[in-house]
Amino acid sequence: MKFPALPLLRRRPRLTMLATLLVLSAVPAAWAIEADKVPEAKKTPLGLYLTAKEAAAMKAEGGAAVAFVDVRSRAEATFLGMATAADALIPYQDFSGDSAGWDEKNSTFSMEGNLDFVKQMEALLKSRQLGKDSPVIVMCRSGARSATSVTLLAKYGFTKVYNVVDGYEGDVARSGPQAGQRVVNGWRVEGLPWSYKLDPKKVKLLE
Repeated sequence: MKFPALPLLRRRPRLTMLATLLVLSAVPAAWAIEADKVPEAKKTPLGLYLTAKEAAAMKAEGGAAVAFVDVRSRAEATFLGMATAADALIPYQDFSGDSAGWDEKNSTFSMEGNLDFVKQMEALLKSRQLGKDSPVIVMCRSGARSATSVTLLAKYGFTKVYNVVDGYEGDVARSGPQAGQRVVNGWRVEGLPWSYKLDPKKVKLLE
């Protein structure tokens, strides 16, 4: 995201260095959502948040210097598609096949944690000549699972992991004719590029 040139600096070239720094300090961080606007379930210890639109812009501008990881399950990517800008699918949790139990609270089949998640994230960064201090974007369905993944990565030394707070499918509408459906926000709702055709290089779990 690029901010326009500041007119104040062009019109008054004799500003002191202190005044210049004060003006620049008033410009908000390029990739940041205020923490008080983020639901508790989507907050992370790193405090770095993006909307889907901001994630797309950050990846477009940063290119290979920014790692963008889809942390949903393989089933979600298979049947709901995947953001074309994502570099890899590395599930934070996944369905365990016939042994998957039933989650009564959420009315869905339960998922198990990916025990190799951190190792696979480290391998992805290494393959792109990036480190744990490099910017990483993580996205799940709606921002909660990805927040948990950020918490785990932070414990292993990752310092710049951004959580996409509206995720791939977005939040659930609370009222109206589409109440209960994920039509509020998110990567697909925002009309950002995605495809049902998955790239084998992106979905093959790293060893």
